[in-house]
Amino acid sequence: MAEIVGAYFTSHVPAIGGAIARGDQNDPYWKPFFDGFPKVREWLAEVKPDVAITFSNDHGLNFFLDKMPTFAVGAAAEYRNADEGWGLPTYKSIEGYPELSWHIINGLVGDEFDPVTCQEMLVDHALSIPFELAWPDVEAWPVKLVPIGINTVQHPLPSAKRCLALGRSVYKALQSWKGDEKIVIIGTGGLSHQLDGERAGFINKEYDEFCMENLSKDPDAMTRDSIHEIVRLAGTQGVEVLNWIAARGALGPGAVERHRNYHIPISNTAAATMVLEPA
Repeated sequence: MAEIVGAYFTSHVPAIGGAIARGDQNDPYWKPFFDGFPKVREWLAEVKPDVAITFSNDHGLNFFLDKMPTFAVGAAAEYRNADEGWGLPTYKSIEGYPELSWHIINGLVGDEFDPVTCQEMLVDHALSIPFELAWPDVEAWPVKLVPIGINTVQHPLPSAKRCLALGRSVYKALQSWKGDEKIVIIGTGGLSHQLDGERAGFINKEYDEFCMENLSKDPDAMTRDSIHEIVRLAGTQGVEVLNWIAARGALGPGAVERHRNYHIPISNTAAATMVLEPA
């Protein structure tokens, strides 16, 4: 049986990619955010995962408002990075793991989820930036990828409860996987932020701290608010916390916090980074 070594959570705002490209990691504006990653890299070097199962949201690269699946799972042999219009550098392609993807897809369908299966899928900043933050300066990414996409853009959105159940279904599928790989779970996005409208620039530190406190010990507490209430609490784009919730479900029933970093603001976003390990 495969081993889940832990979970890594981080914000994925495109401006981070710009800061990396400019070499602004020690700039006073950016340094408090980038200071959260040496411990992430040390942890990854310690646990040495072979596979990353990721939960993120697409930003128009694969899906748009006319065709927006609630859940989508990649089953490709390779995932190429492409820029959605931010002018970011294009990062390395990521090797897929179709056999594990199909195992997870079958498990999800068996649990009465209806994911869109994608035998071709591009990777946008929601994954390329977290990968670059975790493994900078590598010639090739050290993990194979199984990407799971969650709709956080076009209403109606899946409930937080449904996303946690999705993650738990992935965890269940991993328990019956016959491989011996080490697997890291990755959740990207958020935390609180709103990029447009009357509340542009909205950040809710109290809600962010609530999420970070409960991510390890009581993820069900994060599912008690409706989607509209999460939008009120976290901002229009803050619903990306659904990715974190699903990833937490995939980690398993018990978790302990290994590392946390929180900084506001970067690019009008509350930026957070966490590492959890199975309890």
